Amino acid sequence: MADPAGTEQAAFEPSAIEWQQATCYLNGEWTALTEAKVSVLDRGFIFGDGIYEVIAVDTVDDLRAPFRARQHFARLQRSLDMVRIDNPFSVEHWLNLIAEAIERHPWTRQLVYVQVTRGVAKRDHPFPAGAVPTVFVNTSPWPAIPVEQIEQGVSAVTHADERWLHCDIKSTSLLGNVLMKQYAIDNGASETVMLRDGFLTEGSSTNVSVVKSGVISMPPQTVQILPGITVDGIAHIAQQHGVEVDMRPIAAAELRAADEIWLSSSGREMLAIVSLDGVGVGSGKPGPMYRSMHAWFQQAKALDAQQWAAERAGHLSITRTTQRAA
Repeated sequence: MADPAGTEQAAFEPSAIEWQQATCYLNGEWTALTEAKVSVLDRGFIFGDGIYEVIAVDTVDDLRAPFRARQHFARLQRSLDMVRIDNPFSVEHWLNLIAEAIERHPWTRQLVYVQVTRGVAKRDHPFPAGAVPTVFVNTSPWPAIPVEQIEQGVSAVTHADERWLHCDIKSTSLLGNVLMKQYAIDNGASETVMLRDGFLTEGSSTNVSVVKSGVISMPPQTVQILPGITVDGIAHIAQQHGVEVDMRPIAAAELRAADEIWLSSSGREMLAIVSLDGVGVGSGKPGPMYRSMHAWFQQAKALDAQQWAAERAGHLSITRTTQRAA
């Protein structure tokens, strides 16, 4: 595994800090992560009544930038709307907030965590009148994805999808996912691929795609699956390169007969599953489509970083102009 404090980060981190030394944003204030406090009556703590996002930040061509940040905040808005929590900020405010979180920390690779809960109230199931959403943002170092995982792939096991029927909401209530992730660990695997009524849904913390005869297939976006930002980016990138992408139900038999199987998420980007329930997938190695897609994905990150840098430069220019006018 690549050393997250090694040569890749040395140029940017003359004095790297540990994740516990981070600064976080909580309800309008920046404070030391270890000193941040939330009421025990916060509904996020009591009920898991909240929404979250995780945004990957990488340094590409000396540009440190989040990947597909606007898409993440569009999904945040969708999830908040579905559970009827008011979004406390505009997209631009959120972007400025995570930009500050990133700049406050030296790490070249970061995972920014954003959480909004319904707020603090006496414990009772109905929505409390007048509750103010609790807003929390923090970032932590994101270790490099191990080269051996990229080049050799990972293993997965399958399990029945026993979660609730609104997996399309990015809720902080993740016990079902936690149990499935632990199931993978207990069985010596990297991920659990879930099946519901004989059809593929997703992984415990990833989306899952299959490749057969050069066509990439992904389960359709329903209440059973989180609309993944990374897998959506993969579909878009593939189509830009002339690869056919088919969103449709994928039966368990088709999953097991796939030429290639991929998992994808913000923190793991995209990895090939080369063993499923102890049986080799395709050749037992990351396939040719995966290798092409992985390279295209890195190119897309570079373009996204350039766009982020241009947007931030424009924002700073507008801010300075406004300050001079004031």
